[in-house]
Amino acid sequence: MQFMMTFNEPETEFAKRDGAETSGPYWGAWSAYMASIAQAGIMVSAAGLQPPHAASTLRMKNGQRDIHDGPFADTKEQLGGFCVIEVDSLDAALDWAAKAPCAEAGSVEVRPVLPPPA
Repeated sequence: MQFMMTFNEPETEFAKRDGAETSGPYWGAWSAYMASIAQAGIMVSAAGLQPPHAASTLRMKNGQRDIHDGPFADTKEQLGGFCVIEVDSLDAALDWAAKAPCAEAGSVEVRPVLPPPA
């Protein structure tokens, strides 16, 4: 089964990406985590995302685009990236999610990926 893990962090953790003293440990933890997933042979795809201020949110209203800068939801956590893995069960996916660097300060959402249409 394939599962998508979305990695969410509070703004204080997200800001560590660019800090002179914090970026090394931040990216080191993420690099090690992603390397362990790749070495386990379960990675399907993964990517980090630009900060929320780089986002655009689109909704269609009466056939017209309604576009806003940034994420639509006012939330305490920010989506930092995602990873799709292929494992045998939800329990196995949750085990990998628990190892994510953001699991303690933020959250990891785990969702089954829909199979391609028949």
